[in-house]
Amino acid sequence: MATLVLDNSALGAGLAARPGSTQPLGSGVPYDLDPASDAAVMLRVAAGDEAGFNYLVEKYHRAMIHFLFRMVRNQAVAEELAQEVFLRVYRSRESYRAEAKFTTWLYRIATNLAVNQARDTRHERAAQTIYLDAPDEETGTTPDVADDEPSVEQRLMRDERMAAIRAHVMALPERQRMAVLMHKYQGMDYRQIGEVLKLSESATKSLLFRAYQTLRDKLKDFV
Repeated sequence: MATLVLDNSALGAGLAARPGSTQPLGSGVPYDLDPASDAAVMLRVAAGDEAGFNYLVEKYHRAMIHFLFRMVRNQAVAEELAQEVFLRVYRSRESYRAEAKFTTWLYRIATNLAVNQARDTRHERAAQTIYLDAPDEETGTTPDVADDEPSVEQRLMRDERMAAIRAHVMALPERQRMAVLMHKYQGMDYRQIGEVLKLSESATKSLLFRAYQTLRDKLKDFV
């Protein structure tokens, strides 16, 4: 897989806080679209705004790596796939249409790449640590961590529980696993997940209900 180096030579010179402030709405952006939205930025990228692409990479690169790592269970592969995601975004810039949120389009690309990678390497997988309990990027909180310093016994119990959660999440059927990762760890709502997985909102709710019911059944000894 070709690797896109995320530096100035690949992405343009310098990162802008929010590009497009000097771009008129006529630069490929519909008048009914918020010019500060990611979709509007992406439309300006399609019109040749390299700083806009830089901005989107900077904004979503870490989130993409986290999401892909939870999918493929390998840090190096996740980083390579994240670069491939943005390479595909750039290559597809002229065909982009702001018919859904930019993140929906972005996660759909990432999901397709992760699924293909998982299918290609399924027979090569070994047991690896999956940090589904990594601190949340926005809040800095970690699931199931007590306020005070836990005892050795509490740490062992917590580690056992988190290992069980990781194992059972990753053992879910493919679509259920992707839906749980997007819902629980990326904070995406039913509509966004449905758009990524090409499901109706009701079908997405049903998918997540089944996934969480399975997890509750499998983890009942830890509740």
